[in-house]
Amino acid sequence: MSPPDALADHADCAGILAQTAFFSALTPQQIRQVSTLGRVEHYPQDNHIYDLGDQAADFYVLVDGMVRFTIGLGNRQTHAGQILKRGELFGWAALVETAQQRIAAALAITPCTVIAINGDQLLVLMDQDHTLGYRIMQQLNALITGNLTSFASG
Repeated sequence: MSPPDALADHADCAGILAQTAFFSALTPQQIRQVSTLGRVEHYPQDNHIYDLGDQAADFYVLVDGMVRFTIGLGNRQTHAGQILKRGELFGWAALVETAQQRIAAALAITPCTVIAINGDQLLVLMDQDHTLGYRIMQQLNALITGNLTSFASG
């Protein structure tokens, strides 16, 4: 992983977040608030963004490239997960207060750029703005359900 891009600012993050389905129900002001928590990170091809069992601190919005997302079970990983593309969100365990560790892995299968957002900081923002929190939890529910359905169907 390379250090955060010094040229990227929160306005760039806000513009990218506004284009994603996950954040589509938020107001422009709410998107700007979330974007202040984001930082741009770059990963080379074949680099692990995170692995099963890692601390679940950040979640990610894929800006460019492709990521293989695989869910683990015990010490097994399945490739029944999915290939993620631009605008998709992953690393959702960071938004589940009781999740301390990753239950999945994310691998950059091409060079990737992501926006990393600290889950704890977003949870605080969601607690301060219940409408924002409710809208994000609706999207998170759909995302987790979709991921687990994909895993179960093999």
